[in-house]
Amino acid sequence: MSGFDAILFDFDGVLIDSEPMHCACWAEVLAPLGVRLEWGWYRDNCIGVDDREMLRMMAARADPPRDWREMWDQYPAKQKVFRSRMIQASPFPPGLPAFLDGLRPRYKMAVVTSSARAEIEPLLEAGGLLGFFDTLVCGREADRLKPAPDPYLLAARRLDARAPLVVEDSAAGIASGRAAGFEVLAVQHPSEVAALVLQRLSADGAP
Repeated sequence: MSGFDAILFDFDGVLIDSEPMHCACWAEVLAPLGVRLEWGWYRDNCIGVDDREMLRMMAARADPPRDWREMWDQYPAKQKVFRSRMIQASPFPPGLPAFLDGLRPRYKMAVVTSSARAEIEPLLEAGGLLGFFDTLVCGREADRLKPAPDPYLLAARRLDARAPLVVEDSAAGIASGRAAGFEVLAVQHPSEVAALVLQRLSADGAP
């Protein structure tokens, strides 16, 4: 039997390939303000980063510099566009429900994400995945965001987990899980998550 008692999944880039859509939706709602957001810059600087911090970085690099709070006012519009497009896109890997169902008898599971609950919960529900998770830790529900350990520590407390496995793709998320004192499995794309998690659990003695 595996020494892990829980599995804590990041959301964007781990359970779902959503980062390009996040970027596209922000680019759309910021364009009327004259703000340009390019995928290359977003990919290199914003994945795993809180939206407020992303907008602060964008405002500082603008010419001339802008007030990031004006850009933050577009956040409700961004959420609405993102939810609509992602629900229509069926973005979860096709084998994800069976994978999670196989884990459920042995492990408590949580989603731990910097994205807002209002963004991810409807997607999990639409995908039939919400019931697999014992808790969600979203956005600013923890005292500090990734890369601080707070989100993963909060999830572990909610699950009463002593030895969780963290599954992450971003530098900030990996740092967060390690700072919490947990083992972190780094992945590069949602399509490889199931195989890598099962491989790691098998190496630790899980059937």
